[in-house]
Amino acid sequence: MLDATIFRWFPPLRAAWAPRGQQARVPITGQNAKRTLWGAIHIRTGHRILGRSHRMRQEDFQAFLRVLRRRYAGRPLWILLDMAPCHRAVRSQALAARLGIRLLWLPKQCSELNGMDHLWRELKRLRAANRQYRTVDAEVDAAEAWVLGLTRTQALRKAGMLTKKFWLRHFRQDFCRPT
Repeated sequence: MLDATIFRWFPPLRAAWAPRGQQARVPITGQNAKRTLWGAIHIRTGHRILGRSHRMRQEDFQAFLRVLRRRYAGRPLWILLDMAPCHRAVRSQALAARLGIRLLWLPKQCSELNGMDHLWRELKRLRAANRQYRTVDAEVDAAEAWVLGLTRTQALRKAGMLTKKFWLRHFRQDFCRPT
């Protein structure tokens, strides 16, 4: 499963604890910058691969496809992903075909089906909300460290792939036995 998320230097603001009668303080600079963090998680093993870019354009997606192909060289590669414009671009699909990558489309507006989306949500809740890092790159460094620091079981659990309600549970159990 593949997905991307945007990190903005201006932090996402969430509910936070504060002493009764006082407003929670979130120090920010008022400046903004952004980075895109690309991620893929192996549905059976929980292995994660990450990449970053300044934008979320088809060229950036294509660069990540090349990374995935190198990391899974010589093996069939099927990727479940959403229908973001950079994924659907003709050149992106042509590159995927040349690289021998099969793109499988998730239904529109169904982010709950993508395990990487669940990982991003948990990451932003725990590591990004209500805090501003020294730089946006420091924030992405911390995000990468968090995602890659999870054990494979933790990653699968946080991605929702170990629950009884996971929509590909039978596929994982029946066809993805460890070798």
